[in-house]
Amino acid sequence: MTAHRTRPPHPCRDTAGLIPLKEGDGWTSWELTPDQARTLADHEKLVQIRPGTATHWRLKARDRVGSVRLGSGDGTVQLVITPKVPVDRLLHLVSYAPDRVEFDPRPVAAEARPDLLPALAHAFVSAADRALHHGVLHDYRETYDTLPVVRGRIRHADQLRRRPGVPVPLEVLYDDHTPDIPENRLLLAATRRLLRVPGLDSAPRAALQRLTARLDGVRVLPAGAPAPHWILDRRNARYAHALALADLVLRGASYELGDGREREIAVDGMLVTMWRLFEAYLARAVGEALRHRVGGRPEPQDRNFFLDVEGRHVLKPDLVHYLPSPHDGVLRQAVVLDAKFKTRPQRDDLYQMTAYCVRLGLSEGHLVYASGTPGLVEVSVGEGRLRIWRHVVDLSRPWRDLAADIKSLAESVDAARTMVGR
Repeated sequence: MTAHRTRPPHPCRDTAGLIPLKEGDGWTSWELTPDQARTLADHEKLVQIRPGTATHWRLKARDRVGSVRLGSGDGTVQLVITPKVPVDRLLHLVSYAPDRVEFDPRPVAAEARPDLLPALAHAFVSAADRALHHGVLHDYRETYDTLPVVRGRIRHADQLRRRPGVPVPLEVLYDDHTPDIPENRLLLAATRRLLRVPGLDSAPRAALQRLTARLDGVRVLPAGAPAPHWILDRRNARYAHALALADLVLRGASYELGDGREREIAVDGMLVTMWRLFEAYLARAVGEALRHRVGGRPEPQDRNFFLDVEGRHVLKPDLVHYLPSPHDGVLRQAVVLDAKFKTRPQRDDLYQMTAYCVRLGLSEGHLVYASGTPGLVEVSVGEGRLRIWRHVVDLSRPWRDLAADIKSLAESVDAARTMVGR
């Protein structure tokens, strides 16, 4: 059944037509100008568009959610696709996979909402706690100072210019091992920004205050200063998720998807492909949970295996977890998991997981769905038997329960592995 939107799209502050759609909804009818219709037709990766009447067009969202400004001039539209999952669940997923968020520098109008930043606070605290689990990152920084004793090396030119003939104090230059580095400044700035959110619950506020205490010795950014620049490397890799969320906080993330009301703010456009986000979230969250439970090394989106001997057909499991071999201690593949953002299992999923298990030499595999019913399928392979487990992670559950479900999922995966090993 087609719903009708006979009114023209709401005008936004920048005169772009506002078109709000919902993830998973059917076709809806919209009155569009020819220029607006052409703009949407040029972006069919985001929205499906079909002609209706002379002035009305049928629209249907594809698999991305978010808000983005499209087109120019009279054809400018602001497309808003609202996710089915509540915003706190969405941000919980984003806290594990912020690299799956696509930002668009063209500003869109969005309604200021008091409930989004508290939700983002939960996600940020979770990511920051994981980043600081092994301690606050330090690095060496050149420090110019005036001291009564020699530290590092004396800056002779400065000493002669400022204190000719005076032995102390000394102008020195030394390398200081300090937490006052761009990564920690960004975390502290986001933490302080979230602490200013009115109506923040006591639990996230207390957690943010603990983060502030842990970042002692880090300079506070002056008001209006740009966010510190950082470059991802092996040294700061564990900070990556938290830093991406910190950047989101500081880029004006106190908004909800716009609904045409008067009280609006300008923010960067953002889009999320839900199935990609779900896959990345499951791989990283379950990988972390397994590492904490049994050790080893998780490899999300492992691309080291091929179906054929010539290496032309790469296998793409969402997670391969490596554990030390009991024979020689070398890390070898022990768990394979694949996420499916689907409402029901399909036979193709079983074929795919069977190929993964056979190629990796495993006796069990794990498929994780966003809804449905858990189960087990046993497959005969040669003289042996392969077990393919079907798990469910329900995104409609509160985010705290969702985090507990990931832990339970890791326990089930470990139990299945132990069962096979007996």
